[in-house]
Amino acid sequence: MISTHTTKPADIERKWYVVDASGVILGRLSAEIAKILRGKNKPYFTPNLDCGDYVVVINADKVKLTGKKLMNKHYYQHTGYIGSVKDTTAGKILSGRFPERVIQKAVERMISRNPLGRQMMTKLKVYAGENHPHSAQNPKNKRSAL
Repeated sequence: MISTHTTKPADIERKWYVVDASGVILGRLSAEIAKILRGKNKPYFTPNLDCGDYVVVINADKVKLTGKKLMNKHYYQHTGYIGSVKDTTAGKILSGRFPERVIQKAVERMISRNPLGRQMMTKLKVYAGENHPHSAQNPKNKRSAL
């Protein structure tokens, strides 16, 4: 009899990847990162398991946006009180204190909004500069489709 192989959590092996975001378009970069975090690049992908890899993004402040998105793309934040919607543009965030939030939000919105998606997002590490504290994990450079 032929049986279908079902991936179990013990069968999953995780790798670490480093992605350099300098000069790369935000949407293309985020789509590739979301695919790696979800585990869709593996032959044993299972939609109900977190079988993705760890991704370290460096140079997040040098990511590129096409067109007029630096001025026209807005990020909204609501505190829960009446009339407390705050918005900022992508240009302000990239030139501000936390430019890595642009990449985090783009990837977060490509992954499902449920407990499994939140677990996948913990494997994303984004840094504005060149340095990162994950060199002990021996991450590989990821350059395909970027």
